[in-house]
Amino acid sequence: MRSWCVRVPSCDGERVRQSLIEKGLLNRTCRIRTDGEYLLIPTNEPVDGSLVEEFTCNSEKKVLPRFEQVGGIAIMQEDDTQGAQEILASKSSYHTVLFAESAVEGEFRTKKFTVLAGENRTSTEYTEYGHHFTIDLQQAYFSPRLSGERQRILQMMQKGERVVDMFAGVGPFAITMAEKASIVYAGDLNPGAVILMTRNIQKNHSGNVVPILADAMHLPGIISKQADRIIMNLPLHASPFLPAAFQLCRPGGTIHLYALVKKEDELVDLIHQYPVQDIGMKYVRSYSPDQFHMVYDIITANF
Repeated sequence: MRSWCVRVPSCDGERVRQSLIEKGLLNRTCRIRTDGEYLLIPTNEPVDGSLVEEFTCNSEKKVLPRFEQVGGIAIMQEDDTQGAQEILASKSSYHTVLFAESAVEGEFRTKKFTVLAGENRTSTEYTEYGHHFTIDLQQAYFSPRLSGERQRILQMMQKGERVVDMFAGVGPFAITMAEKASIVYAGDLNPGAVILMTRNIQKNHSGNVVPILADAMHLPGIISKQADRIIMNLPLHASPFLPAAFQLCRPGGTIHLYALVKKEDELVDLIHQYPVQDIGMKYVRSYSPDQFHMVYDIITANF
């Protein structure tokens, strides 16, 4: 059968496979196959750089319902109790299977969940590139699907940068950036998220991350010195906060704006209303049949 897939060096195969499992993107119905010195790893949907290739079916393995993994929690797309029990039994590290009753909603960007199987909780421990996070999906939004983006931006950074994460949540971007930053200001409006972020800062010994409970619009009045890099990870509603982002960013600095769009250049005209030197655009992932997740890497004008 034909499937979307990613082509990776054989030496990197296990890391990529585990990453796809955590994101709920591994196509378990197909067998991974070799292609010279590379592996072709089948995926459930197109991802950045994916191909379509022929694969052999894993007919002997039970096909599980589709789900996303966050630490020891599996999040199903359907309210399927039997499927939840099958997922729970498929891996010893799963302790809970949830069904998301709602989309992300409200000013705190949270979801409502039903426990379908396992322990009656929405909290878990999650590890990403050596960083350890306590997550509570009912208290604060979290998705592992931007793990690659966090590493991409970390690689772009210079040592000693000042960073502002305007919508920090439980701290995955802020704590990752802290590896190279001199200081990271991590703001969020959700008190539950800031409590979890503070715990994660301590857990990862990230003493250069400053948690701030505040509306992102107010951050320019709280942070006195402009930053080299701004993270705007609020895909549904980030663009109205661009005035605050440009106030926070020094001339020649970088703003990473994440957005759900229907076409690649959808926000380019809006961004050009501000002092901009350059805009890079990168596809992150598919979100729905008519929307996809983009990041705009904005270099601010150097004057």
